[in-house]
Amino acid sequence: MLDAASEMIESSGLTVSLDHISFEEVIQRAGVSRSAAYRRWPYKDLFFTDLLRELARASRPATAYAMAGSPSAVARLALANLDQAGASEGRRDLVLELIRQAALGEFEITSRSPEWRTYIALHATFLSISDEGLRGDLEADLGASEHGFISGVAATWEHLTEVVGYRLRAEIGATFNDLASLLVATLRGLVIMAPSTPELGARRVLAAPFGTAQAREWSLPALLMASIAFTFLEPDPGVVWDEAHAERARAVFGALGAGQ
Repeated sequence: MLDAASEMIESSGLTVSLDHISFEEVIQRAGVSRSAAYRRWPYKDLFFTDLLRELARASRPATAYAMAGSPSAVARLALANLDQAGASEGRRDLVLELIRQAALGEFEITSRSPEWRTYIALHATFLSISDEGLRGDLEADLGASEHGFISGVAATWEHLTEVVGYRLRAEIGATFNDLASLLVATLRGLVIMAPSTPELGARRVLAAPFGTAQAREWSLPALLMASIAFTFLEPDPGVVWDEAHAERARAVFGALGAGQ
């Protein structure tokens, strides 16, 4: 029977299951009458179909990721090191330190998030849903959610990259959306692997990547994020780090620390 079930899953894929959700318990928790609930959804399967659509449209998982896992902490770090950013080496070290501290925070936040687990599960399994109409709706909703998500991550990186005096490498011909897509895909892959290989988040290596002046303890997620980022980014020779630019950077990171 196990072999037979395995063969069935290999041919059709493992589907999303909502068996642990009780329709009656949802009614009680929502505080609505049973008669009203059953008028809206005469069969509970209709409710669960709408629930899958709602989960696919949800924007909350898409707001979990930004350049900084802990915006206030990263903002304080940036503000404390802006005086060294006048030199190109100082800006490089600042960018690397921001990534080093933010990447691990993002990895840990995402690993613990039930919303993210749901979001990833929908992406991984919606193609196995037999109802073509529902499958098409989920594909469209997930695509729209993903587009908005990637655009938000890209906008964050573009804004903060410009503030610290960096730009995209022209010879690559890529966009910040490309950078954001790779960063997100890497983070998701690590999160999927983390339960069975917890050393991905726990292991630390002493490293001074990309010629940074000081060796520090790096997590594996941070090294991966830095490697991707520095494949795409380079110092912007057109940026003059004068007092006006430094003051603008202080204002941006000050607003980030204040949650604005």
